[in-house]
Amino acid sequence: MGGKKALLVIASRNFRDEELFDTQAELEKSGVQCVIASTSLSEAVGMLGGKARPALTIDKINAEDFDALVFVGGSGSETFFKNRFALGLCQKFANAGKVTAAICIAPMVLLNAGVLKGKKATISKGISEEFKEKGANYSGNPVEVDGLIVTAQGPKDAKEFGKRIAAFLK
Repeated sequence: MGGKKALLVIASRNFRDEELFDTQAELEKSGVQCVIASTSLSEAVGMLGGKARPALTIDKINAEDFDALVFVGGSGSETFFKNRFALGLCQKFANAGKVTAAICIAPMVLLNAGVLKGKKATISKGISEEFKEKGANYSGNPVEVDGLIVTAQGPKDAKEFGKRIAAFLK
């Protein structure tokens, strides 16, 4: 794959373990280098107790250094719904024609950044009504791809989500 790099953005507390680790495993299996980012460089802890050490903080990311942006869900991802750095990253990646992805409740970040306008997308069933009300074309599929936007519903879809992202980076 010639050194493709994906940026995986997680909350410092309560990211969804499978959505990080299963997605990361699928990407790495395809030869994609994964870099984890968050709001802090402190060890992040998932909802199920998994731990990850971010290499970057989201305010220090250069979008040009990466081929894909992935927002991991879990209750902690609400941190990014209105975070100006997170929203700006979504816009930079989408505008540059790069893979922009989110899983579980994290597609709300993409929606709030304006990159889902006119795009088919999916999100955790628990907030699909709010998602539709804010203008997303909700598909209800476990994983949805529209252009270079990849969204998925939740933990059980993380492996397929990772595979779909990896397919773009081949």
